[in-house]
Amino acid sequence: MNKATRKTIIAGNWKMNMTPSEAAVAVKETAELVKGKNGCEVVLCVPYVDIATAVAAAAGTNVKIGAENVHFEAKGAYTGEISASMLTECGVEYVIVGHSERRQYFGETDKTVNLRTKAALNAGLKVILCLGEVLEERQAGITEEIVSMQTKLDLAGIPAEQMKNVIIAYEPVWAIGTGLTATPEQAEEVCAIIRGVIAKLYGEEIAEATTIQYGGSMNDANAAELLAKKNVDGGLIGGASLVPAKFAKIVDAAQA
Repeated sequence: MNKATRKTIIAGNWKMNMTPSEAAVAVKETAELVKGKNGCEVVLCVPYVDIATAVAAAAGTNVKIGAENVHFEAKGAYTGEISASMLTECGVEYVIVGHSERRQYFGETDKTVNLRTKAALNAGLKVILCLGEVLEERQAGITEEIVSMQTKLDLAGIPAEQMKNVIIAYEPVWAIGTGLTATPEQAEEVCAIIRGVIAKLYGEEIAEATTIQYGGSMNDANAAELLAKKNVDGGLIGGASLVPAKFAKIVDAAQA
């Protein structure tokens, strides 16, 4: 982390978990555990049906509520989708875009990720933009090429002034839900590569101000070691975010 130039953000991604009643309990418990811990921004990204409950439960606390996806059109015949304006009116501040599970199971491409990112930013949302390589790409030694290409494609056409609302989440796909975790050195190496691409696109100042999270099985046991790296500015937390006590320990690790 480098808190002198950029914000540390610990964000939970609940995925398809928690009913609204369960969400109310989990948000309140998390908020109580992280109360007064202002060394990082704390975000919980929840399923659509939980948003109203989560926003209400987080009111008056230092926990921000995010969504897990957003559509790129403002309205229309897109059954099952949610627009950026719908999210903002619900009180959402953050949204995850381009998660590997959206790419893998729902046909997201760098083109649609770019469109969703633009729509969210134009609506005033803060975007957690996910990218990362699959196992075969890492084994082939092309991680740098893959994440560089994704960064360029996903940010295409996004003006410099909107980068203050973009958080990059590096998530090696091979480490999501598998129990595998990139070593701190691997995480640092790729986060630094991404920052270098942003510097080429927008300049060093914006690159140094951009928060780059690690999102690949970060948990309460390994968070401190990962967050100690210069270019790792937080985490996008999956399973551990469903357990308030574990999530709070990750927030504790980000206080240094």
